[in-house]
Amino acid sequence: MGKGRKNSESPILVDEQQKDLIMTTTSNFGILGNSNNKGQYTWEEIRRHSSKTDRWIVVGKRVFDITRWTKHPGGQVVLNHYAGQDATEVFHAFHPDITTVQKYLKSFCIGDVIDDTTDDEQALKDDFEKLRQKAISKKFFEPSRWFFILSFLHILAFEFAAYFVLFRFGTSWIPYLTTLLFYIIAEAQCGWIQHDFGHLSVFKKASWNHFLHRLSLGFIKGGSADWWNNMHFQHHAKPNVIDKDPDTRIETLFLLGDTIPIRKAQQNAKNGKKIPYNLQHLYFFIIAPLLFPIYFQFMTIRHVIKRQKWVDLAWLSLFYIKFFGLISLKLGLIGALKLFFLIRAIEGTCSCCTIESCCYDVSHDNLKLSWVRMQLKATCNIAKSAFNDWFTGHLNFQIEHHLFPMMPRHNLYKIQPDVMDLCRKYNIPYIVKPMGRAFLDILTSLEKSGRMWLEAYEELIETTDTKID
Repeated sequence: MGKGRKNSESPILVDEQQKDLIMTTTSNFGILGNSNNKGQYTWEEIRRHSSKTDRWIVVGKRVFDITRWTKHPGGQVVLNHYAGQDATEVFHAFHPDITTVQKYLKSFCIGDVIDDTTDDEQALKDDFEKLRQKAISKKFFEPSRWFFILSFLHILAFEFAAYFVLFRFGTSWIPYLTTLLFYIIAEAQCGWIQHDFGHLSVFKKASWNHFLHRLSLGFIKGGSADWWNNMHFQHHAKPNVIDKDPDTRIETLFLLGDTIPIRKAQQNAKNGKKIPYNLQHLYFFIIAPLLFPIYFQFMTIRHVIKRQKWVDLAWLSLFYIKFFGLISLKLGLIGALKLFFLIRAIEGTCSCCTIESCCYDVSHDNLKLSWVRMQLKATCNIAKSAFNDWFTGHLNFQIEHHLFPMMPRHNLYKIQPDVMDLCRKYNIPYIVKPMGRAFLDILTSLEKSGRMWLEAYEELIETTDTKID
């Protein structure tokens, strides 16, 4: 969750994403631009170009000045996150078809990197590239049509069943609660399949993914695909990185990790205003159920109006017309509003717990971390089981999903043994938790961060009072 930043274009992924996947390695980026008769730059020089108005990135030892590129399909914010940095690995993660991308990047190539530093992570990067090639050769990036057809049909079946039970059996407690349960399942599962469409991991043609992303997130859930893309791809590009991942920008209500509590304590001590963050593990049970029915609804509607995303507005308007038009016939408008709130509150709490249970360390951007270390540092897995896979939409394989964001979710478990071997080789912690333990760790993490904030805040206040005396 987070407020996000201006980013009017989406998604990150290129059209025809699965078309003729190219066996690309970090050594054959010549197709992205001819650097002959162009400059050579040290990393010291490149890192100076790290602002919104002066923005260079490096992809495969090629240097690109993308300051004036305003038509990036993933929007400007993601580019800003990697300004002055090596974007080779994140580029691989989101652009498997280099031939589609080269027509955009060629004109921005300004030269090469002078290899003036030793990359301690190069061996890990090379091994991860081999693993990516292995995944491609084993067709792990190819989706199962039947899996997604059945997944989509079971969502429609639960939604239809919710309406059927209410209209057929009336509004007494048993049919009412059955309707509530069926609709929660439909909404929760739709949240996972819209995630698949948003990552363009279902169809070869991006336009089909875009259409079904809007249909599922807009018509079935009442959300904005453009808002989701804006938030979600920033999260994948810089997971749990302070001031870059929108999911960490929730300081109004919660403090995450070890760094944000100290920063917030300094701000609170300075301006004299504070929220009792030391109790956040307790009021989590009050706030979390309100995130979807209040925050989610407000942010999506605000986004589509402010950014003039009229197609998204049309889709989510159809959701409200459908839901309130039908439910009001049996429960009346007030009754429909109550049911809507319950659905959003319960489904939102389940989704929030699932997502937050896989989050791990929250820290500032570390330019020395490779893609693999950055992803493993930020997340963990929930143990595999038939129920866990279904309940989490296979995002219990959060590590594999973050390493390979375009891989269809039903294939994530297949690459897991190789990822674990890679982590063992380089002594990278690979954390898997039972679901109950993962949910409990949300509270223990919030309690720890809240306690850190309180200790820092009280120490700062005491120091200030001492100086005054």
